[in-house]
Amino acid sequence: MRIFGVILAGGAGRRMGGADKSALLLGAQPLLARVIDRIGPQVDRLAVSANGDPARLAACRLSVLPDALPQGPLSGVLAALDWAAPQGATAVVSVAVDTPFFPGDLVPQLLLAAEGAPFGAAVAESGGRAHPTFALWPVALREDLRAALARGEAKVMAFAQRHQAALARFGDDQAFLNINTAQDLAAAEALLCGAAR
Repeated sequence: MRIFGVILAGGAGRRMGGADKSALLLGAQPLLARVIDRIGPQVDRLAVSANGDPARLAACRLSVLPDALPQGPLSGVLAALDWAAPQGATAVVSVAVDTPFFPGDLVPQLLLAAEGAPFGAAVAESGGRAHPTFALWPVALREDLRAALARGEAKVMAFAQRHQAALARFGDDQAFLNINTAQDLAAAEALLCGAAR
């Protein structure tokens, strides 16, 4: 089994004044670098899903995958599946660039949950809430996903539910703190400072 990873970094950052969230600093380190450090050890290979000029991400030294047809996170997942399939990957795990504290055991827990799922997919959940950008997507779902996007069906959780994705439950709600606003960034800094004490 070969599990690849993709960091979803294609959001417009509207609530951050259009800022590139991957470059936002948290504890003097860009969010993208923090997420690479967290997911990198859990997967065989890693890429970034992002649109626009890939040169801005050159420092990360990862493949940058643009969306063929930008429709949100699922387009990034499809780009990752298309990148991973010819390299012999079994599945791709997606993570969001603006959620830097996700669990260090994300991938093994998703794999464990997916064992009982008919299509082998799994989505992270904490506090009764699903986090569909943190998910395990088997390469076998690639053409189904392409067809769904062609029909304009771009809701991540709807696609996951249609393919009976299992839920991988995590106990720490703060692990999925999502940085969308300046207030969220301040909360993340406070969390980081608390963890450092």
